[in-house]
Amino acid sequence: MTMEARRHALAWALLTATIVAGASAQTAPTTAASAASPPPIVAPDPATTASVPAPPVLDDPLAQAIYARLQQMTPLQGGLLPRQDAALGKALNDFYMQRRYMPAWSDDANVRQLLAGLSSVEADGLLPEDYHLDELKALADAPDRANASPQQKADFEIAATGAYVTALVQLARGKVDPVRLDPTWNFDAAAIDPQQGMSMLQTAIDERSVDQAFAMARPQNPLYTKLRDALAQLRATAAQGGWPLVPDGPTLKPGMKDARVQALRARMVAGGYLDPTLAHGHTFDNPLADAVKRFQADQYLDADGSVGAGTLAALNVPVQDRIGQVRANLERARWLLHSLQGTFVVVDVAGYKITFYRDGVPVWKSRVQVGKPYRSTPIFRSQITYVTFNPTWTVPPTILKNDMLPKVRSNPAYLANNRIRVLDSAGNIVSPASVDWKNPRGITLRQDAGPGNSLGQVVIRFPNSFAVYLHDTPHQELFAKAKRDTSSGCIRVEHPLELVERLFNDPEKFSRQAIDERLASKKTQNVTLPTAVPVLLAYWTVDIADDGKLSYKPDVYDRDGPLLAALDKPQPLRVP
Repeated sequence: MTMEARRHALAWALLTATIVAGASAQTAPTTAASAASPPPIVAPDPATTASVPAPPVLDDPLAQAIYARLQQMTPLQGGLLPRQDAALGKALNDFYMQRRYMPAWSDDANVRQLLAGLSSVEADGLLPEDYHLDELKALADAPDRANASPQQKADFEIAATGAYVTALVQLARGKVDPVRLDPTWNFDAAAIDPQQGMSMLQTAIDERSVDQAFAMARPQNPLYTKLRDALAQLRATAAQGGWPLVPDGPTLKPGMKDARVQALRARMVAGGYLDPTLAHGHTFDNPLADAVKRFQADQYLDADGSVGAGTLAALNVPVQDRIGQVRANLERARWLLHSLQGTFVVVDVAGYKITFYRDGVPVWKSRVQVGKPYRSTPIFRSQITYVTFNPTWTVPPTILKNDMLPKVRSNPAYLANNRIRVLDSAGNIVSPASVDWKNPRGITLRQDAGPGNSLGQVVIRFPNSFAVYLHDTPHQELFAKAKRDTSSGCIRVEHPLELVERLFNDPEKFSRQAIDERLASKKTQNVTLPTAVPVLLAYWTVDIADDGKLSYKPDVYDRDGPLLAALDKPQPLRVP
């Protein structure tokens, strides 16, 4: 990105964070997760950030009408802006106050760029009708627009500016408030001085570069661009009738001859998995089997090359469903991509993987196991602060009740076999024989460190109210599965010591050899990181390869549907 592009991107971040901060401060609920997160955003103090109110230009009737319109604080005529929104209303007042209420949309070039920009958001998975594009077009194209009264022109001005600001904010930060879908959400933007951002709004209009304002409001991240390109490709496929369907029937296996193989070949060609020269034939040969395996891997299915019920279902997902999936992930990108800076860890919960970034560049990746759907891993942000070597494991109450007690009742030797001690309410070790296992009260179970410990050799900890952490596991065999929603909510990490070495980033004190020596001591040790490292537990249901090909993940926690419904819900523009 050029220096000029960075300047524009920073300015849009300043603007959008300000408007979003104003809204979030009034609507976001307080949660236990947010208490454990970095300091929350605080809306800027208007007394210190707002300019001294300027009167309108006295000899301009339109400026007077705009000023009067903003002071009325009532809905605009024609239903363009029917509801109240204090954050947007303040932005409109600040915008016109800086102009001394002179019009922003008297130049036809700016109006054309605005309408084109509002139309372009469809490529981002947003809805142009949210910004009343058709109504604005009709008003802009009205033959008597030049002869409209100052009051009519003022209404168009405020409607156009409301659409302008709202569209740019939603492009940069998303349309849907994630807290309304998930009360534990705590990925808040920082409080930022609004003045530079508001200045950029004005500059784009004064320099007739409104189109560039829309371009720079979007997340300046290659992932976002690839998602937009993927959405365009899917819509092109839909316009051509979608991809071929493979008929139901028995499992198709390599070596078989079956009339349905022809449809399978057509589907593999349409998805880019099979060379078009191999599109015909009823024999399930090796090239087709290899194509099916690649497809299965991209869909997070076991890549065995056979087309059973699961693979057939993935093949026949309607293209419109995939369009919705990409739109949902574009919205997540608008929520999250601004957070991906510096050194941090991302757990992709739906993708069963973890990535360590240094200076914004991925330098280490591994597989993870996440929570079962009924014990889902929460989505939130925190800071990794310390590591426990040779951890003991205190059995959480839910696991104690639902998992552990039935095993103890059926096998009296279970606790001894798994090196689990019983503690009373004071933390003293008591004999299992002294406990009424039909109705145990005031006890805690704790597993000793060492072989077979449920947390393995190491735990990577970060403050949160869910008792969730990253850890090693004795269940290494589960990493080979395509779907890895197998834990009770925590995140089991493959090769966690490699991550620990990178977190400490100290080749002398915490080389791999030094880490192994700590483990060999068999002592439980808590070691604080020299620098806390942000960790983001995120949820993405698509992957995009370097060549732009999409991989679709199972929506293991059924989060896409509610997000898409909220994204499709009409959201009229609002002013006070």
